Amino acid sequence: MRVEQLGEGEPDLAIVAAIHGDEPCGVRAVERLLADESTVERPVRLIVANETALEENVRYVDTDLNRAFDEETPGDAHERELAGELADAVRGCTVLSIHSTRSAAKPFAITSGLDEIARRIVPHLSVRALVETGINVEGRLFAAAADIIEVEAGYQGSEEAAENAYRLAREFLTTTGALAGDTIAHDLEVYEQGEPVEKPTADEYEVFAENFVHVDAGETYAAVDGEGLAAEDGFDPILFSAYGYEHIFGYRGAFVGTLRTTEDGTSTLTAD
Repeated sequence: MRVEQLGEGEPDLAIVAAIHGDEPCGVRAVERLLADESTVERPVRLIVANETALEENVRYVDTDLNRAFDEETPGDAHERELAGELADAVRGCTVLSIHSTRSAAKPFAITSGLDEIARRIVPHLSVRALVETGINVEGRLFAAAADIIEVEAGYQGSEEAAENAYRLAREFLTTTGALAGDTIAHDLEVYEQGEPVEKPTADEYEVFAENFVHVDAGETYAAVDGEGLAAEDGFDPILFSAYGYEHIFGYRGAFVGTLRTTEDGTSTLTAD
């Protein structure tokens, strides 16, 4: 694990890249932040997490690092020890964890709840929506003793994702007072992440659903070996793709409301 720092003192802000080794956009953002030599008003810890997986251009070495923050991860797994090191490095920090996806080009944010920090920061980020996982953190970095905001910066391996990651990192640092300047809050749709949508064993998959665009009951959202799959109940797709996950298409989401921020910085969730 590589750890760098901007500014002097003990950081209470952190940016984490390369939780997954095949998602280099966050690393590109970290490198640009270091090259900028910007004067920061609060110290910031910059972390490239899974260097071994990054070098091999694989998602992980032994097990998914973003599922390794619990006791069920085998003790001899590379990511088990790494998870402990990463949890220590972000302890007590407000954290931006940068990811990319095979599902959507437009960035969106993920948090484990809609607390004060999420309400204050996420509306100032250039994201399409905010997804809250609730208590279902599944051994993810959310389990660390830190305030975690994940962002999906764009399509995995793309230049657009790298540019988005850098912009999101600077917006995060500006909103938290580490960089001088202002950001503008925007109304933000909020979704609750629900159960996974299982993907039957097949040779070919297609996905017709689009993230955050409601699928009605009876609507065909995907196809397996050319045979369409229709939704039994309506849902809002989250992280939907044909080949992003091995056993699922993505997750069933539900629209919660719109987070609106007033001029005094107060955020209110309205059910519209």
